[in-house]
Amino acid sequence: MVEREKQAKGKERMPRDEKKEQQPKEKLPEGFRPLVRVAGVVLDGNRFIGRALMNIKGVGPKISRSVVRSLNLGEKTKLGTLSEKQVEDIEKRLQTLNQLLPAWMLNRQRDYVTGKSVHLLGPDLDITHREDINIQKKIKSYRGIRHSLNLPVRGQRTRTSFRTGTTIGVSRKKELAAAKKPEEKKK
Repeated sequence: MVEREKQAKGKERMPRDEKKEQQPKEKLPEGFRPLVRVAGVVLDGNRFIGRALMNIKGVGPKISRSVVRSLNLGEKTKLGTLSEKQVEDIEKRLQTLNQLLPAWMLNRQRDYVTGKSVHLLGPDLDITHREDINIQKKIKSYRGIRHSLNLPVRGQRTRTSFRTGTTIGVSRKKELAAAKKPEEKKK
């Protein structure tokens, strides 16, 4: 044990910052952009195209893969290496997903107002979701009533879960019982 301590004292430890400086940095290609704006969202240029596109709300793994394949881009290509024209092509594909994908892959099938199947991205998806909930509340469907009462909509049990504010816990019962005892003694 003593020998180990002597050996440890003899070696000088290098600070972590110096270790990082010694590692060779990855050389970035000419024209590399660390941040790329696609469909109103700023994406990390160091990520692969498919993974980066999934940060856009409404774009999942299947949709990002289909967009990348339809544009004949390599799946292992980093987003920051793409030219402006390629980024514009990606945006155009994302805007016209309802022509690129079959109807079962779209996130808005048979729209309530128009009756068409479309694919929504970003804030449009949030707005239409909120509108759908308000329509359900307005027509007083079962789901709308559950939404308005802040109860679970999809059939979960409520005996033990979703109990907010109205329950009296074990510690509270003990306090109430202790408060009642002195009142009973006074009588």
